[in-house]
Amino acid sequence: MKRIFFSSLLLFSMLKAETLTLQESIDATLQNYPDVQSLQLKMRQSKLSHRSAVGDYLPQVNLSGQYNVIQTYVLPVNGSFHTKDDVGWNIGVNVKQKLWDFGKTASKIDVSKQDEAISKLSLMDFKALLAYKVKSFYILMVVQREALNVRKKDLEAKKAYYAQAKALVKQGLKTTADASRFLSAVYNAENNLAIAQASFDKARNSLSLYMGKKIDENVTLENAVLQKSFNANTDIEKEVLASNYTLKIDNKNIEKNILLHKSAKAEHYGSIDAIASYNHFDTLNIYNTTTAGIVINIPLYSGGRISTEAQKIEISAQISKEDKRSRKLALKEELDNLLLDIKRYNKTIAAKKAQLYSAKETEKVIDGRYKVGITTYIELLDATSQVLSAKLGLLEARYSRVLSIDKIQYLEGKI
Repeated sequence: MKRIFFSSLLLFSMLKAETLTLQESIDATLQNYPDVQSLQLKMRQSKLSHRSAVGDYLPQVNLSGQYNVIQTYVLPVNGSFHTKDDVGWNIGVNVKQKLWDFGKTASKIDVSKQDEAISKLSLMDFKALLAYKVKSFYILMVVQREALNVRKKDLEAKKAYYAQAKALVKQGLKTTADASRFLSAVYNAENNLAIAQASFDKARNSLSLYMGKKIDENVTLENAVLQKSFNANTDIEKEVLASNYTLKIDNKNIEKNILLHKSAKAEHYGSIDAIASYNHFDTLNIYNTTTAGIVINIPLYSGGRISTEAQKIEISAQISKEDKRSRKLALKEELDNLLLDIKRYNKTIAAKKAQLYSAKETEKVIDGRYKVGITTYIELLDATSQVLSAKLGLLEARYSRVLSIDKIQYLEGKI
């Protein structure tokens, strides 16, 4: 009856346990993480900057007015000048339309487009990076949960060996040294279990902070993430270089600096503007003035400022090109190393599987021999340690392999 009760209680707790998928973790983080909201605001800011730059090509209309409580007027009377103080006011409308500035404004508008594209790419790159971090925390939780289960089973085995040793001591088949050594092993296993629990809780807390949501200790996770498959095709380097967000941002920065240089050179030629104005004056006399025409502004000498600014921007364009080359080389190196690591982890996983199988078989044999007094407790503890080491080593290799795969996906800009 008790067995049925505890089985029902365990089943109820399993049904009640929260289930958290990797995709849910990523979605919650992308929705709640503060820096995502900040980059989205910066993207909106870039769009407004573009609208502001386009406004330079539209007519500029200004309304002006002036009222003087007292103003001195000079009047010619009989060949001499006389003054008179009186009130005066005027109001007018001025219109200015840019006709041509040799591509200066057009280049600035294109620069604002590049800034808008850069802000969008920066947001997408940060989302991909954030997803990679979430994956690392989630996978770490899965690994630590598995390690926790391994440690629990190891503790149960050590307790069983200790109980067995005490029984054999009572029968006179073993010495108290056996029981004491197994008790020490129990204490050590309890300490390792506490360390594993703390590591799991740390990973859970980190993911919880990123998600902005509390994660239950008994949460159900997707253990299949440790079995992620990966097949590197011959075009993977081309795919990464073509889709990497950092390189795309570098391309936009290069284009931006070229446009800025073009705009700076256009400063040499000035601008041609159409102007029109209407003003009404009410002073000693009441009259209106009207103006319509074209204004040409050509800078003849600016102390070398315009040429210097153009040269600075040209150098910035060259620097951005070299920065891209440097990042491209670093990206290739990182990708090659990740691919080599994945191959190495595949071999490590195969070796650890074989080691685990061998260690389990050895443990069975030594356990049987220990019971009949053929082997010592030292050999038995060494056999159990080999099993434990193989299990934990297999988990570590799978964890490292999945992290490398996820890092390649981040370099490809995938979420």
